[in-house]
Amino acid sequence: MSETLDYPRPVEDEDNRPLLEAWREGKLMLQQSVSGGRSFFYPRSICPYTGSTDLVWREASGRGRIVSFSIVMRPNHPSFNNEVPIVLAEIGLEEGASLLARIITSDAGSVESGAAVELMPMPEAARYPLPTFRLAA
Repeated sequence: MSETLDYPRPVEDEDNRPLLEAWREGKLMLQQSVSGGRSFFYPRSICPYTGSTDLVWREASGRGRIVSFSIVMRPNHPSFNNEVPIVLAEIGLEEGASLLARIITSDAGSVESGAAVELMPMPEAARYPLPTFRLAA
């Protein structure tokens, strides 16, 4: 009999709460300075481009391209043991921000840099505690 373990959960704080709350609804949110500038990821209290603390959250399209990726064969948490190979990728989003995220695919060998990806839709995405992607159709 195989035991199913829960995925590790991110620590929720003031900076990342809007991101995590939106993800639980199947949305990807990015921050940017009210005064303009580029969207950015990871959540923080100061814009890395303008130095402003006056930030807003905007919903991202959920579409982007793989910049680079790695195929993980030995996960660092037992909840992932039955899911190898796992694809972790740097994703360049249409909005200009980039992030590291998991790509869900049944064929890790088909993943390549430059491939189009899209946010996993709900309800499929509900099991993942952080924004997760799939190869675009």
